[in-house]
Amino acid sequence: MRVISPSPHLHGPLSTEILMRDVVIALVPAFIFTVVTGGLQALFVTLVSVASCMLFEWLINSYFFHRPNSLTDWSAVITGTLLAFNLPQSIPLWIVVVGAAVAIGIAKMSYGGIGRNIFNPALVGRVFLLISFPVQMTTFPVQADAYSGATPLQFFKFVPNAASMTPDNYLMDLFIGFVPGSMGEISALLLLLGGLYLIIRKVITWHIPVFTLGTIFVFTGILWLINPEIYANPLFHILAGGAILGSVFMATDYVTSPMNVRGQIIYAIGIGVITVLIRVWGSYPEGMSFAILIMNAATPLINKYIHPKRFA
Repeated sequence: MRVISPSPHLHGPLSTEILMRDVVIALVPAFIFTVVTGGLQALFVTLVSVASCMLFEWLINSYFFHRPNSLTDWSAVITGTLLAFNLPQSIPLWIVVVGAAVAIGIAKMSYGGIGRNIFNPALVGRVFLLISFPVQMTTFPVQADAYSGATPLQFFKFVPNAASMTPDNYLMDLFIGFVPGSMGEISALLLLLGGLYLIIRKVITWHIPVFTLGTIFVFTGILWLINPEIYANPLFHILAGGAILGSVFMATDYVTSPMNVRGQIIYAIGIGVITVLIRVWGSYPEGMSFAILIMNAATPLINKYIHPKRFA
């Protein structure tokens, strides 16, 4: 009898280490831009996040599982980097360590490590911190010419008639990165370039990012056409917040996303719909993290009913 293990499955010459390093490379331009525009605090947050994730994984492997070091697969580096990209630059560093402990200790290693977790570890860490430390997680440095220390999504969520108060160049500022926000919310342009690099390198496919962002665009576009005084331009919803970071770098996680294209499309549409529902009618201005985690939970069900091709 032949046994087929759960995803991820390796089908080509690319190893886990190479795939993970490519993701890090894809995030470097956005990271450099954030450090240049926002200061060295972004560098400190990232270094502490990555170092903490690596430390906790080493400790758990060494003293709980008594198995060889797994740091060479770069998965802890990715978790730390993505966690940092979901945090404000001004967040206290001890909170970053707490988030890393939750991401690695609870969301990843409690399931057995890489390839076994059912939820994206970085997002679990981010949501835990958002619920536990809401003030620190929603306080951002004020940039020049910004309305306040709020992110664009917070501005549109809590300021009445915000759609009619935005300047003509606001979408361009969002695209380039001249707005407040976490590292993963700042430069849509550089995140998209990173995503293009991953598609060219065949680290990810286009299906999840395109269908996630496409669903957000269509859903919010309908609302905008109904009442543009209340609802934001659909391009705003694509460029603001964690839509691009989430759809390109986290929803595409091999372990927590469906195995075949049809399942990935259903998964991506679900993320897009839930994101808009939370952004427009929920209590939080951002819904991408919650949407991805909810659809992570739905992935086993999708895989069960949307069967991949039979193995030869």
